[in-house]
Amino acid sequence: MENTAASAIVDTQMLTMSFSGHIALNALDASIGAGVTGLVGANGAGKTTLFNLILGLIKPSEGHLTVHGLDPTSDGPAVRSTIGFSPEHHILPDEMPADEFVRHMAQVRGLPRSEARGRASDALWLVGLGEERFRPLGTMSTGQRQRVKLAQALASDPSLILLDEPTDGLDPFQRDEMLELIASIRATVGIDVVVSSHLLEEVERICDHVVILDAGRLIAAGPIDEVVGTASPEVFAELAEGDRASLDAQVIASIVEHLSAFDLDVTVEGLTLRMAGDERLALDEFTAAAASSGARVQRLGRRRRRLEDVFVDQGVSS
Repeated sequence: MENTAASAIVDTQMLTMSFSGHIALNALDASIGAGVTGLVGANGAGKTTLFNLILGLIKPSEGHLTVHGLDPTSDGPAVRSTIGFSPEHHILPDEMPADEFVRHMAQVRGLPRSEARGRASDALWLVGLGEERFRPLGTMSTGQRQRVKLAQALASDPSLILLDEPTDGLDPFQRDEMLELIASIRATVGIDVVVSSHLLEEVERICDHVVILDAGRLIAAGPIDEVVGTASPEVFAELAEGDRASLDAQVIASIVEHLSAFDLDVTVEGLTLRMAGDERLALDEFTAAAASSGARVQRLGRRRRRLEDVFVDQGVSS
């Protein structure tokens, strides 16, 4: 993994969290460094639990966790003073104007009232709600309320923000706007971001690194290109269905045996073969193997691997 404990913003070692016998995180060893990191997994994978541990809101059952070198359990106030947090749930006071809410949250995090007011205004302008900042939260759309949650996470001038499902409830256009906003915040303000999401395409669009969880276990972590393996595209082939499944299986086995002799990594999903390795070699040898085995090819091409492929390879539900 690229981010070592020495340079990590968040570092876990054998981190375990259980609730009444249910293991939410299982011996997690992971490091999160600078940039935008996607925390990925299905609902129940342990993402929110990890956020709560980072914030020092709960104490781990076993193992160790540090944030900026501090233990959130014993140094909770110091840790939380460096973090902005946008929760998943849409619990906002409907009658309170956006600027008052963001100012109040900045004061809760320790900013003086006068500074908090200026920070709140700046944060709301940054997320595109400058003209709407005096509106009561209850009159705002779901997209605007998500932006308010982002603004309050930014208002205390943190060095790290945690965003829990920041596009939840948004339509495709609003999702695009929110993703662009998160990416621009990292690029222009320089704040490190951890985005919790179950939407793999969103993570691929804006994140530099990824941490993949499944039922509390670490599946993979590191730069997205390394985790996904996008250095070279895969060759994929889809075969036409034959008269008998047993015959299809024999044809596929013959092709795989041929390709394996050339050190090509072959993954079979039904009638689709994915071939990783030398692209030209894969195309040539698959064509030769298909011809000699009598296979009928419906599609043949190349594609870059995606996070979804990592989930498939590991047998994880996304």
